[in-house]
Amino acid sequence: MIAFLIAGTAIAAVSLSLWNNDKAHSQLQFTVDHLGLSDVSGFFEDFDVTIQAEKEDFSDAVFELTARTASINTRVEARDNHLRSADFFDVETYPTITYKSTAIRKVGDDQFKLTGDLTIHGVTKSVEMDLTYRGKLVDEENNRETVGFQLSGQINRLDFNVGPDFPEPMISHTVRIKADGEFIREQ
Repeated sequence: MIAFLIAGTAIAAVSLSLWNNDKAHSQLQFTVDHLGLSDVSGFFEDFDVTIQAEKEDFSDAVFELTARTASINTRVEARDNHLRSADFFDVETYPTITYKSTAIRKVGDDQFKLTGDLTIHGVTKSVEMDLTYRGKLVDEENNRETVGFQLSGQINRLDFNVGPDFPEPMISHTVRIKADGEFIREQ
């Protein structure tokens, strides 16, 4: 009986795949509306994402993200420093943004709804995003598998107490999120 349980555990462990984002081919972007006149976009330079899945079609995948808030980049140093301050992300107190998926639901060919707990500025909320599986490539020479995903959706920054003193239309409450990633299989 014990041998059967050990063998069953070993088989389950073998079928679980672990994927890490390829930092050179992954990006985490956001866009807000400024004064109702233009979009202002930025990104986080330093973030990690892992995926764990047992099924080949990723319909049971669990995504986990950690982004370092100090790595925010909008291409304007003064704005980036302001975003790092207590007015917005307060990076000294809240050095990371985290996301861990809690459910994934297939809604079409290579299309999913990904639900998870997003924590920004010490506030955790359940958020649903659109997820697209972009395919898989196998590098036979290096015996390496790579998959691609694109995530998109939106959040309300006030739900996370980010910039509450800055009203619309100065900065839209709605923040559009877009993430693209290539993920290399680790096991």
